[in-house]
Amino acid sequence: MALTNVVTAGDYKGAIMYKNNKKGLYINPPLGLGKKPFINKTTVASYEVINQESTKSVASGVARGIVGGALLGGVGAIAGAASAKNKGNYTVSIIFKDGKKCLCELDDFMYKRLVEILY
Repeated sequence: MALTNVVTAGDYKGAIMYKNNKKGLYINPPLGLGKKPFINKTTVASYEVINQESTKSVASGVARGIVGGALLGGVGAIAGAASAKNKGNYTVSIIFKDGKKCLCELDDFMYKRLVEILY
């Protein structure tokens, strides 16, 4: 399982991305790489999704299969397991207006938050 919400390449390699409830997203760089860059429309020139992976949640599939099986028998168990939630991981390239750039691995929540902030 790959790490998510981290910078995997570029100017902030090794940094962790995190959410501030009131303001948006920050990159928390390793020691010595300067201040925490804020991610918003005024600091980001562009971003691009490089890759998206989607996997089924095993826990969700098992739970839905049990409920479906209890309610509808074998067919319900199969349908319930097939309806498991997808979990996505996104590889996103972010280019800042100051010329710095980074490649990030984001989970569903952080990716959706990034899109909302930069819309």
